[in-house]
Amino acid sequence: MSMGAYDEDEHERRERKNNEVDLSEDDDRTVYHGEVEYDSGDSTEDLLDQFEQIKSS
Repeated sequence: MSMGAYDEDEHERRERKNNEVDLSEDDDRTVYHGEVEYDSGDSTEDLLDQFEQIKSS
């Protein structure tokens, strides 16, 4: 079989492997606490003006 050739047995092997998920009790998700802030910054017009200045330099 050449590289990249499709093999149905290989496909079935990978399907079986992917379906075997090891779930243990210590696999709890980590809980994150905190906050996120977004700085909207300048207005769109100010940003476009700045872009035009950069482009023309």
